[in-house]
Amino acid sequence: MTPPIPGSGLAKGLAVTLRTMTRKSVTAQYPDAQPELLPRTRGVIGLFEENCTVCMLCARECPDWCIYIDSHKETVPPAAPGGRERSRNVLDRFAIDFSLCMYCGICIEVCPFDALFWSPEFEYAETDIHELTHERDKLREWMWTVPEPPALDPRAEEPKEIAAARKAAEKAAAQAAAEGEQQ
Repeated sequence: MTPPIPGSGLAKGLAVTLRTMTRKSVTAQYPDAQPELLPRTRGVIGLFEENCTVCMLCARECPDWCIYIDSHKETVPPAAPGGRERSRNVLDRFAIDFSLCMYCGICIEVCPFDALFWSPEFEYAETDIHELTHERDKLREWMWTVPEPPALDPRAEEPKEIAAARKAAEKAAAQAAAEGEQQ
């Protein structure tokens, strides 16, 4: 291997600089032109309140303890006559302090009921740090900016649950058709 020519690194660096200097620069004028965000952009956390069962997993697993949840129990009448009453948790408060949040996404990953999602919303700056604690109404507004999940790969095999449901539906349809022919 031959030793490098003295100054060859400097020449390569200057060549890159000259190529870059001759290109036209493009500046996005931010407030007037919104940036095009990638589909998996992490902005803020949106809450789909209907799916939240107040299991508290998100608050327990949060390394910053920036999720605040309050709830109460309610008794639900029996679904069928002769059944027993059930109790369920009702969400009173769900808040995230974004001044503490480190946007790790652990809360979204551990949520077993898909109540938390990444929203690409990034314009939520405040002049006072105390205003960065957003309650469930604001988190719900951000839920509507969550993009649709990507389409499934058409070459992927069908999930077991869907295949079982389809087979059961086909079997029921075949039985109904057979009963219809007998009558």
